[in-house]
Amino acid sequence: MNVKTSIDIINPANGEVIDTVPIASQKKVELAAAIVRKAALQCRSLSRFQRSEILAKTAKLIALEKDQFAKLITKESGKTITQSSAEVERCINTFQLAAEETKRHVGEVIPFDSYAGSENRQGYFTREPLGVIVAITPFNDPLNLVAHKLAPAIATGNSILLKPSELAPLSALKLEEVIVRAGFPKNAIAVLTGDAITGHALVTLPYVRMVSFTGGMATAEAIVKAGGLKKYSMDLGGNAPVIVLADCDLEQAVAACISGSFWAAGQNCIGTQRIIIEEEIYAQFKRKLLEKIKLMKIGDPLDPTVDMGPMISEQAAKAAQLKVDLAVKAGAKVLCGHRRDGAFYQPTVLENVGSDAQILSDEVFAPIVNLITVKNFAQAIAIANEPDFSLHAGIFTNNLAKAQKAAAELEFSGVMINDSSDYRFDAMPFGGYKYGGLGREGVKFAMQEMSQSKVVCFTG
Repeated sequence: MNVKTSIDIINPANGEVIDTVPIASQKKVELAAAIVRKAALQCRSLSRFQRSEILAKTAKLIALEKDQFAKLITKESGKTITQSSAEVERCINTFQLAAEETKRHVGEVIPFDSYAGSENRQGYFTREPLGVIVAITPFNDPLNLVAHKLAPAIATGNSILLKPSELAPLSALKLEEVIVRAGFPKNAIAVLTGDAITGHALVTLPYVRMVSFTGGMATAEAIVKAGGLKKYSMDLGGNAPVIVLADCDLEQAVAACISGSFWAAGQNCIGTQRIIIEEEIYAQFKRKLLEKIKLMKIGDPLDPTVDMGPMISEQAAKAAQLKVDLAVKAGAKVLCGHRRDGAFYQPTVLENVGSDAQILSDEVFAPIVNLITVKNFAQAIAIANEPDFSLHAGIFTNNLAKAQKAAAELEFSGVMINDSSDYRFDAMPFGGYKYGGLGREGVKFAMQEMSQSKVVCFTG
């Protein structure tokens, strides 16, 4: 039997092979990991100043090559060049934030004398590296989601094994080269391209101290079962709702919901999947939404005038089409879209979707959004909270009391007031509620996850 040893990287917009990468075998993983493990002590010995300088220089080098990075993202993932350029800018910011946080990532004095019998003790705790960290990243933000794992790991003095998405690994490989050029030890980072077998080989390494993963829940469960007793940080997706109340700025809500639903062809864990609208403005909102969607330009993602490119693959587009077909058979109505051409799947809006429909309850990860009408604010909150996993939610209202009540009652890790669910600032804590994830990303918060405390106590 022939064993596959390489992966063709396909441009989803035209089906062309843009590169070929090797599949890292078990042996190659073990050899690379042994080198990275040995380098962990070297990473630990880097001063905060040195780590900060490496991260700051990485940001500068990315900025010098931002056009090349943006084109690479577009070719391997299908994101529009405008969206790819925005991702590169965010990546630069992620490294800049890490450079700054490195100098602030410290422990504190412990008040031992606050406990009877410890009056003669004094001391402190520090933040120490974990050692070797495995990072596994998805295709939808192939540069910045990698940065959100590598930058905090470098900042905290760890060595790193990275497996990027097999569908879009090229940005990660280029980023590795830039990080090494910026001064990070070459033997302290390894990007291993491959498939699920490569990932399994990485997470089962006994001396890996942490696995940082972004992806689906089924894969996450497999990682935990295979990896055993390790630290895990996981972003496992969402099913983001946006509530639109009658008192809101309707034009603002429509524009934000379109961006939230169709950014990156809907392949976004905080992308808007459910729009929950008060019934008195439902018809008006729907009309305005459909009018705006008709103006969207779908096509070559390298064209700066294009609003949405293809999905990551024809297979992904077919899967999205099938989900809608099943929903329609169960009674849902297609308001626009539901047309496929290769990997291109038109922006699709549904209504009258049954409450038990898979397309409503699961993360769809496609340019598909469901419209839901409700009688009042309380019903909107209840419907928004139905899924067992969540990341972000949004609400449009000009009523401060309702905005505050939504912020308190929505079971999500982020609540965006007068914006769609699709907003993330790289310095904020980011992660899931319920089954939506473990731990938090966001540079400062990821640094906490990727480090451990050490207490030093003096007596006498």
